[in-house]
Amino acid sequence: AACDRAKDVIGFLGNICRSPIAEAVFRKLVSDEKLEHKWRIDSAATSAYEIGSPPDYRGQNCMKKHGITMSHIARQITKEDFQTFDHILCMDESNLRDLNRKSNQVKDCKAKIELLGTYDPQKQLIIEDPYYGNEKDFETVYEQCLRCCKAFLEKYH
Repeated sequence: AACDRAKDVIGFLGNICRSPIAEAVFRKLVSDEKLEHKWRIDSAATSAYEIGSPPDYRGQNCMKKHGITMSHIARQITKEDFQTFDHILCMDESNLRDLNRKSNQVKDCKAKIELLGTYDPQKQLIIEDPYYGNEKDFETVYEQCLRCCKAFLEKYH
């Protein structure tokens, strides 16, 4: 069953903006519900651009404002992620295509790959990249990730 050993990874291109926010938000929701023992939560990049980098400072500031701890260093998604995680959630169609292409090269891929936005009660399918924006754009990403992660957790709790 999904809840016995459910796992979640949230992937994005560089792994320094949207996915670390979603990871931190989901981790907090799981912790608040005292479900840490049922989830392994991580985020990863589809590219190698930012490997080893911390999250964007604007995302870190946004998370601090909401009292959410963010401890993340960017990494690239691995073959093992496709074999061990139950869910791989991404932010836009470009990442979805990249993840599907990568998963097709992995024997025994068990991950369900989909857009995190499919869980948005407000039906905003794409979580826009705030990198070239400002603090308000990071706040928008936080709010959408919160809605989506709550709905995702409700479905798979």
